[in-house]
Amino acid sequence: MTASTPLPFDPIARAAALWNERIGEPRAMAAVTSIMRVQQILQQAVDAALRPHGLTFARYEALVLLRFARSGSLPMRIMGERLQLHPTSITNIVDRLQASHLVARRPHPTDGRTTLVEITGAGRELCAAATASVTAIDFGLVGLDDDETQALTDLLARVRHAAGDFA
Repeated sequence: MTASTPLPFDPIARAAALWNERIGEPRAMAAVTSIMRVQQILQQAVDAALRPHGLTFARYEALVLLRFARSGSLPMRIMGERLQLHPTSITNIVDRLQASHLVARRPHPTDGRTTLVEITGAGRELCAAATASVTAIDFGLVGLDDDETQALTDLLARVRHAAGDFA
């Protein structure tokens, strides 16, 4: 369902009413279903903003992470940990960024077992342009003011913390 064809009713509210009649308390179902739908909305908006730059959100996040690193480089293992990705996924992301000359793999200067991933000048330029695109649309998060956005972030952090996402 796209924004151009809105439903005449809130399908999650309707599902919650039916859930309440037939199953029981609908609060958790309605909240999770709402989060999943908002995730789709945000993903579509961010994908549309990043598409002209030839980036996926995962590749964009990797470039931002490297841009934030003091030296402009990080070990692949650290990238995977910070992005909360499986080693295979981070390898795939780095492979694609390297093929586009946005990052380069370098040997670690003191640890022969470690490979560093370093953002290139082209990677920095593309990251800056992509950041301008996603921030221009507030990453697709519409309908909330600054305080509500912060409250949402805080609430979701509590869920992430309780699930063991971070200490």
